[in-house]
Amino acid sequence: MKSDFAAAHLHLERACHYLRGDDGTSSEARAALDLLIEAIVAAQYTRSAGDVVEFPRLANLR
Repeated sequence: MKSDFAAAHLHLERACHYLRGDDGTSSEARAALDLLIEAIVAAQYTRSAGDVVEFPRLANLR
């Protein structure tokens, strides 16, 4: 099963929106959510390593 990073990003952004209070707890929660959002974005746009296909080499090309 693949993760839906776009949906996770959207929900975390919404959570930040709902935590718009000026109190310390809201500020800390938004900072933590920002870190999660950065991790989600990094995972979303990281490409997996491709497979390298080696071609056979000819022995003597003279």
